[in-house]
Amino acid sequence: MGRCGSKRTSPFVRSHLLAQLPRLPAGVSCPHPGGTSLPSMRMLHLGLRVTDLERSLAFYTALGYVKLGGVPETEFGSLTMLQLPDDPFVSLELVHDPARPVTDIGTVNHLVVQVDDLNATVADLATKGVTAEPPTEPGPGIRTSWLTDPNGYRIELVQWPPGHPAGMTAADFA
Repeated sequence: MGRCGSKRTSPFVRSHLLAQLPRLPAGVSCPHPGGTSLPSMRMLHLGLRVTDLERSLAFYTALGYVKLGGVPETEFGSLTMLQLPDDPFVSLELVHDPARPVTDIGTVNHLVVQVDDLNATVADLATKGVTAEPPTEPGPGIRTSWLTDPNGYRIELVQWPPGHPAGMTAADFA
């Protein structure tokens, strides 16, 4: 059995992502990007359950998110929609129900936020009372730092090398 993407990966992917890729049964190959018969799809946002909405909202606002709106009293609890300033859409939803506090964060490994200047971001967060781990370089030109939100969710800040697209692409696995 192999792992999808395991034959041709960049050093960053090997050191950071390979262990997270699903194992494929023998004889099954990786799907080709765009080679699916499914209708066009895209990831919209991630809903995170939070215990203390105000504390979580203060944390994510310090990280740079902006509150766009909310939906009160759904079957999940109240929903608070957040967006990063350069994103065209909501990317994070805080789900809050006082009767259902966060008890297990193990189902979410981590969130990743791309930043232009990691040192400046870490320094800015410190002025807002948010502590980030010292930056490291897990791959050539790639710099990361980690922080933890009030519920215990881990967040990775990533600064790509000059000329790298804003997110991961097929080129990162070539």
